[in-house]
Amino acid sequence: MTDLKEAIAFAQSIESKWAADMKMPDGQFVMTADSGESFPDNEILGPVTPRGGHSGMVYRGGKLLAEWGDTSRADMTFSVAKSFLSLLAGLAVGDGLIKGLDDKVIDYAHRAGDKSFDSDQNKDITWRHLMTQTSEWSGTLFDKEDRIDHNRVVGLQVAEGPKGTRRAMKKPGSYYEYNDVRVNRLSLSLLQLFKEPLPSVLKRRIMDPIGASTGWKWDGYRNSTVKIDGKDMVSVPGGGHWGGGIVISAKDLALMGLLVAQGGAWNGKPLLPKGWTAELAKPCPVAPFYGLMWWLNTDRRQFAAASEKSYFAFGWGSHIVWIDPDNDLVTVLRWVDRKKAGGFVERLLGAINT
Repeated sequence: MTDLKEAIAFAQSIESKWAADMKMPDGQFVMTADSGESFPDNEILGPVTPRGGHSGMVYRGGKLLAEWGDTSRADMTFSVAKSFLSLLAGLAVGDGLIKGLDDKVIDYAHRAGDKSFDSDQNKDITWRHLMTQTSEWSGTLFDKEDRIDHNRVVGLQVAEGPKGTRRAMKKPGSYYEYNDVRVNRLSLSLLQLFKEPLPSVLKRRIMDPIGASTGWKWDGYRNSTVKIDGKDMVSVPGGGHWGGGIVISAKDLALMGLLVAQGGAWNGKPLLPKGWTAELAKPCPVAPFYGLMWWLNTDRRQFAAASEKSYFAFGWGSHIVWIDPDNDLVTVLRWVDRKKAGGFVERLLGAINT
């Protein structure tokens, strides 16, 4: 398919400009530099893995349609880890560890001896609020205060000031803000439920059953070890903002995408609760472009050429897992210029629909 080759060539032409060692000329981590942070907000807490080159995979109807680059190399994926957290939350719901997404987290935290939700600001936060990034949780976790990501991305609103500028807190559930400290709070809350390191749960319950490699890992922070029932466990972050996070290959990301696209079942065996993958793609009322840690294409906000039913796991750098139910596609892009990725989407859809 000549047109498909052209789409792949375009994807290869928009590779990310991030340096292989993940550092700026002044030595700062490219992620924190890219987001405009300065000391101490930009202090790195977890490992930083040097990156490989651009790669990609396209599946249609569950069959591999195209593959390019080193798809077996494990690389940092940044906020794609958030979408993995959403799968773990699904397991928690299926196991009955979370009775309902609209339950207040404070009740679960107290069982773990955690008082982080006791303030007037935090006491009404629900699991759904945490998963839709509307929690407005206020506090400090692993030496990072939520203020660092204030005004970072505030959905359809206009930011009140530059990123990192403290603002007045809103009622939980009423305001969307993309905030990595709060995502890490969700991760810790899930760890308290499972009482088992999340990478272990993910490997045993999802990654091994779908045939993932043994080359992926989920790094924590040097200061994110907590005690769960008297045992030391590392709480892992929902991204690589300050280092750490999921380091994984394009092949393994594609397997995760296929699992979600198939409704959470693998070879006929349900790995996720029935209906959970549909729940992931339901628009948040105050942020209709966002589901449960997955980005939506509501009003074709992400990619104009893509189906409005498309949804995505996005990671800075950029890393994209694109699920398109209308065209039965699961596509993975690694290390691309996010602003130019729409050109690939348009070319790919043009190639498969001609």
